[in-house]
Amino acid sequence: MTQAALSDDIALRIALAARVLPDTDAARLVGVLADAVGLPPTAKKLAGIKVKDLKLAADGELADIDAGGLKEAMTILKGEAQADADPAPPVEPYSDGEMPDSVRVACASNKGDLLDGHFGSARRFLIYQVSGIENRLIDVRAADDPDAADKNAYRAELIADCQLLYVASIGGPAAAKVVKADVHPIKDPRGGAARERILALQRMLASKAPPWLAKVMGQTPEERLRFEREESEA
Repeated sequence: MTQAALSDDIALRIALAARVLPDTDAARLVGVLADAVGLPPTAKKLAGIKVKDLKLAADGELADIDAGGLKEAMTILKGEAQADADPAPPVEPYSDGEMPDSVRVACASNKGDLLDGHFGSARRFLIYQVSGIENRLIDVRAADDPDAADKNAYRAELIADCQLLYVASIGGPAAAKVVKADVHPIKDPRGGAARERILALQRMLASKAPPWLAKVMGQTPEERLRFEREESEA
């Protein structure tokens, strides 16, 4: 089927939906849709598509993609997505060294300040600098690069200056790439406001940081032990 066989609206939906799916381009998605709804895909046909249809079509071509990513693609295919309807909150000024004993945190997000992104399909990463005293949103990074040969590797590199990653869902191979970039991934399938997770982390930093967090912050075992001894003697 040629591009000319598609209406401009449907072609755009397919292109946008392919962008949120890991390792998927428009041609691959068209092949799946050909099996799921038949050719050419029309607005009427796409209106009835389900996540299960995308997972099973073309002998499970997209079966390895998590349900959250497929649901987002399905919403776009149906024309229900409202791009940029929920822009990210404004970035706050920050210079390196301004917040002593702080960590940098990435939150996978699709809408506003929500922690609702799946690692392989999130539209952006909200980047926070967090200490026990304050937190700031210091950057918003668009996560898509259509020219990247390995989307997961590209996304891991995009947040490589962070110590923590909050994400709604992440697969094993992607998590391995994140860990290789020295970023500690934390799955939070409940989602919700990213700032709530950041405030909880801030409170944790203000008290005695647990060993896993102290390790992420770069404290040596000796430093952690000394801190815990001082706390117990206080």
